Amino acid sequence: MGVVVSILEKLEEYPVRVEIPVAWGEMDSLGHVNNIVYFRYFETARMEYFGRIGVMEVMQETGVGPILGSTECRFRRPLQFPDTVTVGVRATEVGDDRFMTLYRVVSHQQQRVVAEGKGSIVTYDYNAGGKAPLPESIREQIIALEGAS
Repeated sequence: MGVVVSILEKLEEYPVRVEIPVAWGEMDSLGHVNNIVYFRYFETARMEYFGRIGVMEVMQETGVGPILGSTECRFRRPLQFPDTVTVGVRATEVGDDRFMTLYRVVSHQQQRVVAEGKGSIVTYDYNAGGKAPLPESIREQIIALEGAS
C-alpha cells in the first residue's frame, strides 16, 4: 500500500495556492468540468500571484503591466462536482521582458493532480502599446517570493 501524499505536499514547490470550489455549472454535457474552466482556475491563481508581487501597483503607477503571451494545459484526470481544488502557481524563467508561470491543480476529492499548465507572461506598456522591460521591483518580488517557497 502506497503512502498518501497530502495536497500541500503536491504543491510544496508552489508559493501561491488558491482554493476554489468546483461549481455545478462548470461541468459540461459529458459530466466533467469543461476544459476552459481550468484556464479560469489558472487565471484566478495568476491574479493572486500578481497581487503578492505588486504587479497592479506598478501598473497603476507606470502603465507597465502583464499580458498573457501564451498558455497551455495538460489535463490529467476528469474533475466533477462536488469537489474543491487547490491551484498552485509559481514563476520560472524570469527574463528581460517576461516570465513563465507554472500551475498545478489538485482535487481534494481525488487527492490527485488533475491538471498542470503554464503561461508566458509578457511585460507590456499599455500607454505605448508594446513590450516593455520587466520592472526591477517585480523581478525582486518574484525572487523573494520564489525563494521563500
